[in-house]
Amino acid sequence: MKLLVTGGAGFIGCNFVRYWLQRYPNDSIINLDLLTYAGDLTNLTDVAQNHPNRHQFVHGDIGDDRCVDALLAQHRPDVIVNFAAESHNSRAVLNPRIFFETNVIGTQTLLELARKHRIPRFHHISTCEVYGDLSLDSPERFTEAHPYRPRTPYNASKAAADHAVNAYFETYRLPVTISICSNNYGPYQHPEKLMPLFTTRALEDKPLPLYRSSHNRREWLFVLDHCRAIDLIIQEGRIGETYNVGSGIEKSIEDIADTILTTLNKPATLKTYVPDRPGHDRRYLLDSSKIQRELGWEPSIDFESGLPDTVRWYAEHRGWWETIQKKAGDQMVQEEAWSGQR
Repeated sequence: MKLLVTGGAGFIGCNFVRYWLQRYPNDSIINLDLLTYAGDLTNLTDVAQNHPNRHQFVHGDIGDDRCVDALLAQHRPDVIVNFAAESHNSRAVLNPRIFFETNVIGTQTLLELARKHRIPRFHHISTCEVYGDLSLDSPERFTEAHPYRPRTPYNASKAAADHAVNAYFETYRLPVTISICSNNYGPYQHPEKLMPLFTTRALEDKPLPLYRSSHNRREWLFVLDHCRAIDLIIQEGRIGETYNVGSGIEKSIEDIADTILTTLNKPATLKTYVPDRPGHDRRYLLDSSKIQRELGWEPSIDFESGLPDTVRWYAEHRGWWETIQKKAGDQMVQEEAWSGQR
């Protein structure tokens, strides 16, 4: 099988590329990535070394129809897996336009060209945040039938992309599937995101910026469990269907900070509290019974071991994240600076 993976130099994308090439030794991947702030070729160093004939990297934009058209004409992939997205809620507050350009127009460009070239399968990666948020005491979980109620520019751009994917199925019968996943964690996540941010700050004995609503909760899934779910959906999922992918494990920002500090033997005094960013959601929780029932998927990495292992990975790969921080420079979002941003 030949796959076109978009956004394959980012966090989840690079883990998926690595997973797929290891699991399917006869398959090959064309990896299209624009290498914005979250995509980095150092995420793929071992892939380039271990699979030089089965992984081809292409520097390009999913919104560039000429580039995508030429790739599909040349390689005729069996599957497109669309990870490519601007994905940081905080960045979307500061610059929403780029999120709509990439996440909506970019996805529609891919869909249209997949239709033109009659690609046999198009799988799209979405986020639990399209459903909106839940109150902290709600007994509810988001099912695939839950209405979309996005509350931030990032969430809205991903919701719009999902609607475009579904529209191409309903209108043109493009063979699509969508996975809606909870928050991922694991190696190669950009140091601007929550767990790497707290880990790298703690390693440098710097303050950890917790939003004042520090008991807001997220559902957490180890990235390789997400990759396994995507694999199953591609292989066995029903065309035109959406599948929630979550662990059922909820943790607050306070919980995350405490676990990271304990793992690194750092003091709780490193925690500091900053204003919530605009549109800060309270809680997400997915009902993942559909993928469990239909495809037999369930998470395999326990959070109590997965997070400490992830923290240790960042401690052991200091050169990786220091290089990315240096490259980003003053473009890194300052979570301490939300006062006056509304």
